[in-house]
Amino acid sequence: MRNRLFLLLLFLSFTIQVTAQELNFTVTINSERARTQNKDIFDQMKNSFEQFLNGRSWTNDQYDASERIQGNMLITINDMPQVGYFEATVQIQAVRPVYGTSYETLTFNFVDRNWNFEFKESQPMEFNRYSYLNEITSLLAYYAYIVIGIDYDSFSQEGGEPHFEIANNIVSNALQSSRLGWDQDPSNRRNRYWLIDELYSSQVTRAIREAYYLYHRRGLDLLTQNPEEAYTNILQALGKLAEVNNTQPNSILTITFMDAKSDEVTKILKNAPLEIKEQAVDYLLQVDPNNARKYNDIL
Repeated sequence: MRNRLFLLLLFLSFTIQVTAQELNFTVTINSERARTQNKDIFDQMKNSFEQFLNGRSWTNDQYDASERIQGNMLITINDMPQVGYFEATVQIQAVRPVYGTSYETLTFNFVDRNWNFEFKESQPMEFNRYSYLNEITSLLAYYAYIVIGIDYDSFSQEGGEPHFEIANNIVSNALQSSRLGWDQDPSNRRNRYWLIDELYSSQVTRAIREAYYLYHRRGLDLLTQNPEEAYTNILQALGKLAEVNNTQPNSILTITFMDAKSDEVTKILKNAPLEIKEQAVDYLLQVDPNNARKYNDIL
């Protein structure tokens, strides 16, 4: 009897492990501007999007429930020019835990203003990473792989590479659709094409990938155990951003990094040694001058 119980528990444990997913995202739909009486469509939209993001395996790795990447997706419907077609803005945020603490750090904070997609009641959410099937699943899958890739980069140096490769393939497949946000328009570098270009293809901005690792794994995760080393590595991460900024000002990846980190780094550095503070503020003023007052307060 005990052997049978043991085997049953082992089977259940194995089943839970292999079916665990990578993401645990909450989707919020702001539909106040939508010109429709059928508000139920937005409840279906929320449920379908959450199921698509959270209910599938995006990688071959095994995740415990406690390891799933937590995040939020706020979709603001700007217009509904025809039934089933939506023009929207989305903000995607993801967090990761800091080792040895209850604190969660924001790893990704990005606003995409070109979310134009079709969605109808009971619509099947079909996705194929090797071809473009429809707009909405391409959008959701793209950000799933971006979030996972950045999370992996924060734990190991360039650990997100295979996930960024898939996101890059999604962009390549979506180029045929001629939809906004997938294009290579150099006048609009805050879009999906340029984000993955700087994460995956560009050698100029690759140093920011290293900054994610230095800041999180070699910085925040060490802060309670070895603050001297942690502050040094956080400073080095900011130096990587400044290095990229000197070569490519207003890089979308630099901006995205600081959109997630500007408040946090200000609080963290207030406890750093003076020489670290002074050099860090110099770097921060170079890469994010719009928040100069905030950074000068560190000193």
